[in-house]
Amino acid sequence: MAVESQRTQLRTPVPAATLPDVAGVAHNVQALSEGEPLLVVFACNHCPYVRWLERDLGSLIDETGIQAVAITSNDTAGYPDDGPDGMREQMARAGWNFPYLIDEDQSVARAFGAVCTPDFFLYDAQGLLAYRGAFDASSPKNGQPRTGDLLRAAIADVQAGRPVPEPHRPAMGCGIKWKQS
Repeated sequence: MAVESQRTQLRTPVPAATLPDVAGVAHNVQALSEGEPLLVVFACNHCPYVRWLERDLGSLIDETGIQAVAITSNDTAGYPDDGPDGMREQMARAGWNFPYLIDEDQSVARAFGAVCTPDFFLYDAQGLLAYRGAFDASSPKNGQPRTGDLLRAAIADVQAGRPVPEPHRPAMGCGIKWKQS
């Protein structure tokens, strides 16, 4: 069953987070946003909603030049395809040329308020949330073409220093696979 992202208070700062990528190199997410817009994408390898748009997402990021980072927060014990090997395969398959980070303890997903994959958080040059919404109106089974129009327009607004018009259409995808307590 698909999960929709929740409304998030705009103009909130990028949460503090330092996470390893698939090679074990640590990345400070806040530092990536210093002085330029940043797109944070919660993703995973196994979700059909992510697979549906992953190549188009990679192309959109390359075309717009937006600084981007993807984060996987799924429980890899229960979903081993979402571990580092699957992440490497996904990066190659999708043409992702940006860091893909591992949120092993899921604290970063909780700090952002991420609930699904994909879940998009776009921050302005001051590191404040400007857009939390969908890639476009498409999904794997609704017959709508993948265009990336909603995210592309939000990125254009943020790069131009303009506010992103509201309301923001919620992102929709697989629920994050939380670890059992």
